[in-house]
Amino acid sequence: MSTQSPLGTVVVLGYGNQGEAHARNLRDAGEQVRVAARPGLAAEARARAHGFEVAAPVQALQGADTLAVLLPDEVVPQAWPELAPHAGALKAVTFAHGFNLLYGSLEFARTTSVFLVSPTGPGRVVRELYEKGEGLPAYLAVHQDGAHDAWALATHYATSLGCARAQLLRTTVREETEIDLFGEQSVLCGGMNALVSAAFNTLVDAGYTPEVAYLECVHQLKYLAELLHARGVAGLRRGISGTALYGDLTRGPRVINERSREEMRAMLTEIRSGAFAHEWLAEVAAGKPTLMRLLSQGDADPIEAGRLRAVGGATPAAPPPGPGGAGAQSK
Repeated sequence: MSTQSPLGTVVVLGYGNQGEAHARNLRDAGEQVRVAARPGLAAEARARAHGFEVAAPVQALQGADTLAVLLPDEVVPQAWPELAPHAGALKAVTFAHGFNLLYGSLEFARTTSVFLVSPTGPGRVVRELYEKGEGLPAYLAVHQDGAHDAWALATHYATSLGCARAQLLRTTVREETEIDLFGEQSVLCGGMNALVSAAFNTLVDAGYTPEVAYLECVHQLKYLAELLHARGVAGLRRGISGTALYGDLTRGPRVINERSREEMRAMLTEIRSGAFAHEWLAEVAAGKPTLMRLLSQGDADPIEAGRLRAVGGATPAAPPPGPGGAGAQSK
């Protein structure tokens, strides 16, 4: 075990959205890091290109002290049975999202400290801010104390990620998981995507030019989101025209109304009861037929015409390989 860090040798399992950022930030912070990846896949090649020692998951655990489980949520239950017999000697296991800790049946040695370090943004941003000397806030939670000071280990891990440069917030696994799922469904992914698509198609169906509709309903969203991030809701309202402000306050409630709030409450109930998790895991077990059907329908939406992104100055990009892309996960 390394004497220089309470984490010892860290194995990063999953070199995708969060995994790559965690591995590179931890290494730059002086941690001993190696990557666990299945041979022959893109993640292995990418990790080797970044200079990491890479081994198959079981081999990577040999002599390790801390395991960072950064696989997609739906992959963890399949991978853990193979890893569990080799994880008993681990000092710590950490996750970036509590989904499998809250809804899964993962078992850990009683002496292993199990904790959550969840940066509040995508791995790409975790890495970009680290390189600038900045950081994203992160949620910390302890699932199992084990034989060590789990809170201290979580704090050290988050600090090495660069998140202590911003803020570390203590929470619980349940709170992080339920709020994260709700935020994704109601605003960050589900709500936002449904809103911009509905607005765009309303204009196009009424005969307006698609390029103009796209610039108004999608392209400008970035700049208003940045203003919201910097100033909050009240600050944003004071940074727009009087016409826009009056439309905001008088018409916004017609878009997000009591019916919308009822649906949000229903979604939160499904998350808190575990119904959403069970539905998603059943979908995965069935081969993701509903997901693939809905994704295909979404890809065929007129808003996806590549020329529209080009109008806004963006380079049209091919969609990622499959839902979420290779190695993708929450945040």
